Formats: sequence, C-alpha cells, structure tokens
Amino acid sequence: MIVRFLSLPMTLAVAVLSVIGPADSAVAADDAVFGTPLDGYRGIWYANQETGNEYVYKYSGGLGTYCAKHIPQSVYAPEVDKTFFVYGGTTKEGDSLQEMVSYYDHKTGQVPRPVLVYHKKDTTDAHDNPVLSIDSDGHLWVFVSAHGRGPKSFIFKSLKPYDISAFEQVANFNFSYPQPWYIEGQGFIFLHTWYEGGRGMYFRTSSDGKEWSDRVQMSHIDQGHYQISWPWKNRVGSAFNYHPEGKGLNFRTNLYYMHTADMGETWTTVDGRPVTLPVTTIENPALIHDYQSEGRLVYMKDLNYDSEGNPVILHVTSGGWVSGPESGPRRWRVAHWTGEAWAFHTITESDNNYDMGSIFIGEDGIWRVVGPTEVGPQPYNPGGEIASWVSADQGKTWTREHQLTAGSERNHTYARRPLHGQDDFYTIWADGHGRQASDSKLFFYNQKAGEVRQLPFDMTDDMATPVLVNTVK
Repeated sequence: MIVRFLSLPMTLAVAVLSVIGPADSAVAADDAVFGTPLDGYRGIWYANQETGNEYVYKYSGGLGTYCAKHIPQSVYAPEVDKTFFVYGGTTKEGDSLQEMVSYYDHKTGQVPRPVLVYHKKDTTDAHDNPVLSIDSDGHLWVFVSAHGRGPKSFIFKSLKPYDISAFEQVANFNFSYPQPWYIEGQGFIFLHTWYEGGRGMYFRTSSDGKEWSDRVQMSHIDQGHYQISWPWKNRVGSAFNYHPEGKGLNFRTNLYYMHTADMGETWTTVDGRPVTLPVTTIENPALIHDYQSEGRLVYMKDLNYDSEGNPVILHVTSGGWVSGPESGPRRWRVAHWTGEAWAFHTITESDNNYDMGSIFIGEDGIWRVVGPTEVGPQPYNPGGEIASWVSADQGKTWTREHQLTAGSERNHTYARRPLHGQDDFYTIWADGHGRQASDSKLFFYNQKAGEVRQLPFDMTDDMATPVLVNTVK
C-alpha cells in the first residue's frame, strides 16, 4: 500500500491510496493525519509491568525518546543545517500515542510546530515510537514501529527533500525495535526485531525504500535478543545480549558484537572472523563477554566508534530486573575493541536498569557520556538528573564534567544521540514522573554553549525559540 498525505492549511489532510508491492499485511495508515502541525511538544508517558513495591513499575515515565533499541531518532542534515528528529508524542489528554516529526534549525536556533505523522489512537505504548532516516536525495523516512506481531507498523517518505509538511506511506510489513541505516550508493539495511518464539534479530535491505528483500534472520539464541546498532562508513555493527531459555524475558545477559560491510551479505566478528547466520548458540564467535557466569544482567544502551573505527559499546549491568536497591549495583560500562582485545571499563553507577544515555566520541579524542546517572526526584525509577561524564584515555577513567539538570520535579529519561550530530543539538530527552502518569516535556543539550533548553510545551506561533532552563558553563 501507498498512502499519500498532502499537507493543507493547519488541520486538514487528504489521503490517496494506491497499491504497491508485497507486504506482510495489507494495512494502510487509514487513521493517519500527516501534515497537521500541533501546538506544542508533548511527550508520551508510558509504564510497563507493575512490581507491587513502592516503585510501582518495572519502568515508566516520560518515554518520548524511548527506547535504546529505536535508532536513530534524530539525524543532522548539513545541506540545510537542520537536525530532524522524531519522538513519541501524545494528545493534550495524554490518552494515545502520536508519531511526531520536527527539526531544529541551527541557523536560527528555533523549532517549528511539530507535525503529526500518524496517530495510534488505540495505544500509549512507547514501544511504537518512530525512528528516522534521510536518504542521499534528502527525503525523510519515518519508520513507525509495532510492539510484537500486530500489523500497525509503517514506513513513510517525505514528498519533498528536507521537508516535514507532506509524506507518503510506502510500506507496512511488521517490525519492532526499528534500526534503519541508509548507506550511500547502496540503499537501506534495516535491522529490526520480529517476534517468533521470542525476540528474533532480523534485517531487510532495499535500494529504494519501497521494495524490500525477504527478512533475513541474524540471531535467535534461546528466547531472543535486544540489539543496538550504528554505522561507521559503509559498515553497520550490531551489539546484543540474549534471553536465556526458561528465565523469562525480563532476564537478559552476555554481550555480543558482529558487523557487516556489504549490506548483510556477510557478517564477521570485530577482528574479521566469519559469523554464520543465524547465530543460535550461546557460545559463538560474536560473544565478547560472558556476563551470565557472573550472574549479571545486561541492558544495551548505545554503540559508537572511535577514530579508527573500533566499536565502543555502552551498556548497564545489574543484579536483577526489579526496581529498587536490591537489584544493584547498576554499573554503566563501556566495552572497547582496542584493535587487539576487548577492554571493559566502568564509568559510574545509577539506580535503575532503564537509565539510558549515549556515548559521544569527539575528533579531539574526548569520550563523553550524557545520561541520567544522578539520583532524581523519583529514586529507583527510570531516569533521574542528567549529567555528562568525560574520559581522555579511551574510557579507562571517567570524571563527571557537568550536572545538566537539578532540582527537577520529574525524572529525565533516555538521552539520545543524533546521527551526524552537532554540538548545539547534542542530545535530546524527555522528562516524566516515575510512579504516576504525568505531563512530559522534551529537552536538548547545547554542548557548545553549555545550555539545556526545553522545546516549547505550548506554541502560538509557527516558529519558537526553545526555553533556556539551565546553563552549565
């Protein structure tokens, strides 16, 4: 199916349907309202699994930039000097999920009204949050996720380059935890999860984003995986854990890494040893650390590369899945391939398994992690106060550089790194109460100026300057 959405003044959108190619299910985005600019930036609040203790949920809060396995959610486009981004938004009533797109204009320091891509009226599930890609012609691609085998996952393409006012629906096969990477001159390699006997890792490829290859299974050990990925030149790497059989999906452990430099035709370990797909055994060439033998759970956070193209994996290890002090310590760690071996270093500790930040590696050799490592107003719930940590020796030692937020009413969660990101829109996140439904605001860090700014919760004009909430320099 294709659905074209033509942006008309303010609230009116027109959809025209036509048929295209094979898909898992012939479902059109019939309740989409693309082209409708909204009057402010409001993130989705979401909670998962009640725990029966004072912390209320396994994880919860303002999850507009959730989750670590939805990558990327923002992309810098140098041709127009804008960072485009997507997020999970909601209505003023907070009763459903809105798939949102917008941009930050680096020339003016302003943002437009955010635009509604698709309204999931029957859910508030942040697992359905969107991700973003930009092709070589400047078209924006919004991948709207499903949580499990439900049919409502879609791919949209902007009608014009670097423009958020009109899109067409180009595909709607089922996928979860989307991670699309556009490789110049080759097209898309789309890593994702497909639910069959657990959480299996798969990929598809496409030269044009409309016609897609069959799904290829990457790995399915026991009950499956969570993976994170990131590109380096024409290579795409995947770091992942696994769910042991019989333990339930709250258990995840071990750390694996493999990559491809030929759009998925072949996969290798970091040192070039072949990895045969699908990976199905616990002991395999991609295994880089046996956390299971140490009794540690592993939560995947971010993947980046040093100046030589060596992977650096940010992850958190934990003693258990339940919120609260009994599952501690929760250690933020990096695994770095030095060119000869994997080196593991601890950055700091925090108080929830779902505390999530990003790792930045600058051309000056400075590594920086930005995330909610500091205790927030709802301790032991996801997020907290945002801080930055720096290392000048490739992750061996770390120093807290700045505390970016303080005295907050709600925990700050899921600090995300843009693809090709710039210093003045360094990372974006949301806030939300950790134990009860609340409003959720969106923030970004201007690392160049040392400023934390809030995207406008309410807007009356077409463009607005984000509000300064803290200065750290």
